Amino acid sequence: MEKIDHGEFGKRVDRISAIFGQLAAHAEQQTLSRCPYKDRWNLCTAQFGCRNQGPVDANRGLQVCSGDDQLNYRSAWDSEAHCEPPS
Repeated sequence: MEKIDHGEFGKRVDRISAIFGQLAAHAEQQTLSRCPYKDRWNLCTAQFGCRNQGPVDANRGLQVCSGDDQLNYRSAWDSEAHCEPPS
């Protein structure tokens, strides 16, 4: 079995850490404006009303999110209503 080169191993760990650090920083930046209920297809997964909800997507069965990711989405949520998911 080959011996591990600790210097090379350290370089690789540092590179992986830098890559994941960049991913985490990007994700953290997105959380400041992108609604956490908006999925990767721009569909709404919230189980409550929101003024950004549009028509139901025929392929996925969820409402389209019309939010532009530029607003404070929290004010759009309707905390008094409970919406049933589309059937």
